[in-house]
Amino acid sequence: MEKGMTIAGNLIVDYVKTIDSYPQIGMLSSITNITKCVGGCAANTLVDIAKMDPLVPLQCIGTVGDDENGQYVLSVLDEHNIDIRSVRKSGEAPTSFTDVMSVRDTGERTFFHARGANATFSIDDIDFNKIKGDMFHIGYALLLDSFDKSDREYGTVMAKALCFAKEKGLKTSMDVVSENSNRFEGVVSSSLKYCDYFIANEIESSMISNIPARDNQGKIISENMKLICEALFAKGVNEMAVIHAPEGGWLMDRRGKFTFVPALDLPHGYIKGTVGAGDAFCAGMLYSIYKELDAEKALRLASAAAAACLSHENSIDGMRKISEIMELEKKFMRYDQTI
Repeated sequence: MEKGMTIAGNLIVDYVKTIDSYPQIGMLSSITNITKCVGGCAANTLVDIAKMDPLVPLQCIGTVGDDENGQYVLSVLDEHNIDIRSVRKSGEAPTSFTDVMSVRDTGERTFFHARGANATFSIDDIDFNKIKGDMFHIGYALLLDSFDKSDREYGTVMAKALCFAKEKGLKTSMDVVSENSNRFEGVVSSSLKYCDYFIANEIESSMISNIPARDNQGKIISENMKLICEALFAKGVNEMAVIHAPEGGWLMDRRGKFTFVPALDLPHGYIKGTVGAGDAFCAGMLYSIYKELDAEKALRLASAAAAACLSHENSIDGMRKISEIMELEKKFMRYDQTI
C-alpha cells in the first residue's frame, strides 16, 4: 500500500482575537490584535505535518462552504501541496468559523464556534476506495454532527467510518474536541474498538474513562494517567493510547509499556497563544507513527511540535521543519511539572 496520510474532519476559519483580559458578563475588554487562519483537525494537522516534512503525501477530506472562507481554506491547503480533490464545497451552509478569544498575557483561549459546513459533512462524502496512503485520521468527534449520530450496528457513524477504513487495510486514529458536555463516553467510546491510535488531551481522556486527570487544585494526578490509558485499551483501542497536557505526554502501547515525557520548560513570554497546540501535538505523534519512532522519541517530537505552535498566536504559523522543532529541545530543558 502507498505510504502517506489521509485526514478527514473539521475545516474551519479561525479569527484569533487577542484580548487584554477575559471579561465578566456585561463587562468590556479590549481587542489588541486580530488574525485570520485555518483551523480544525483536518486543516491544522495536515498543514503542520506538511511544514514538518514536505515529502509526506497528504490528502484532505472534508466540507467547506462555497464562499470566500472556503476558498481561503482550500488555498492554504493547496499551498502546502495537500491533495484537496476530496474536499466538497457545500451550497447549503457557509464555511465553519470560530472566534478565538486569546488572553494576551497567558495565551488562554475561549472558542465561539459556528458549525456551518462541517455540520453537513457526512460519511457519504468519503470514498474509501480513493483514500490515499496507509493511515486514516479523523476528528473532531463531538464536533461533526453527522458522524456523532447513532448507528444501530456500529454505535456511531464515526465508528462506522473507522471500521470501513480498517477494512481497507488502513491504520486508523481519531481526535476529540474539548466540549463542555456529558457526551464523551457515549459518543466516543463506540469508535475506540475501530481505532488503532487514540490521541487526546487529559480532560477528554478523563471524560471518556471516568477517571479524574486532575485534583481539586488542578494538579495532574500522575498515577491516574496510566489508569486512563488502560481504560482506553479496555474500551477497544488497538495499538496505542496517547494523552497530552501542558505538563507533558503519556503513551501506552498494546503490550502495556507506559512512557511519560515532560513538556519543555518554556520561559515567561514565549507563549503567544495556545490555539492549535493540541493539533500540533497530534501532528507530531502521527508523523512519529508514520516514521515508526519509538515511544520516547515520539513523545519528544510531539511535545516539541506543540511548543513550536505556542510561539505564535494562530494554529499553524509557529510550526517548523522537524530539524528546527527538535532544536527547541536543545534550547529549552524538559521539566517534570507533575511532581
